[in-house]
Amino acid sequence: MAVRIALAVNGKRRAVTTDPQRPLLDVLREDLGLTGTKYGCGEGMCGACTVLMDGKPVRSCITPAADAAGKSITTIEGLADGGRLHPVQEAFLADGVLQCGYCGPGMILTAVALLDENPRPTDEQIVEAMNGNICRCCAYPEIVAAIRRAAGQGAEVSTS
Repeated sequence: MAVRIALAVNGKRRAVTTDPQRPLLDVLREDLGLTGTKYGCGEGMCGACTVLMDGKPVRSCITPAADAAGKSITTIEGLADGGRLHPVQEAFLADGVLQCGYCGPGMILTAVALLDENPRPTDEQIVEAMNGNICRCCAYPEIVAAIRRAAGQGAEVSTS
């Protein structure tokens, strides 16, 4: 049975009429036209569908739309501010992280949440936070370097 769900997506109030158990990913892509969030595995294991819900990364492919009601949702489309890219987006571009680009939105949003919680993470903390976000192009060293750059720590990956 479809119900009306009020959402706050990228700072705008939106409402959809949908099955409350329908994945948030489908609502974002199909109903709201926010296609930056990607479908990957459909099981919450790859991270391509990651969005921020109240600032925390969630897998939108396994999050029921009803769980997003009353929460602030940020997708990759809502990350830039006033036409200026977020520092994590800038770092990913500067370090050439986005090869195919498929994992990029989920990686970037996960990194944003990490840096919001811990502005100066160690390489080990970066790896731990990014665990579960799969990069099909295997650009993991570049991802760590970009997150270090965004944190103002330089792009060199620590080997210790």
